[in-house]
Amino acid sequence: MQIAVTFRHMEASEALKTYLDEKISRVKKYIDEPIDAQVVLSVEKKIRHSAEVTLVAKGITIKSSDETNDMYAAIDGMVDKLERQLKRYKEKIKKHKPGSERMRQVEKTVYAAESIDEGSPEPVIIRSQSFSVKPLSVEEAVMQMDLLNKTFLVFSDATTDEISVVYRRKDGNYGLIVPEAR
Repeated sequence: MQIAVTFRHMEASEALKTYLDEKISRVKKYIDEPIDAQVVLSVEKKIRHSAEVTLVAKGITIKSSDETNDMYAAIDGMVDKLERQLKRYKEKIKKHKPGSERMRQVEKTVYAAESIDEGSPEPVIIRSQSFSVKPLSVEEAVMQMDLLNKTFLVFSDATTDEISVVYRRKDGNYGLIVPEAR
């Protein structure tokens, strides 16, 4: 397990690093693959201690954070939240049958708003990104979207093999966009 610790507005402490290593190593029992953890420990206004972690393992990214008036309590709270998320993820994975390892490439493109507003014939591309999309069920897509704290997720539906989009609605529920064949 690779753990990178960043201290913001506080002195780097070997005792905190050791305590953090012990606590974060508890999550190894949930994920077998190599794990990368990016931890940020910060103090604001000398009373608000916060601990944030971004964990990348086995194709998933999980974020967790906690804020208290004690750094050790913030680390404990953050790790507890992380463990709950990983338990939930592992239980959902057990319920679903593993599909074949089909992957699909998806391209994401961001356009400049000015190029569209000015009425130019060709919009200006700011950034383009290509990534692989694994086939997921709708429930797995919602779970992945929650773990990543995203508002929407593009995925390949495991049953229909079509590209679909699941998104979080303003009322707190979820929506699903499924392409219609013509």
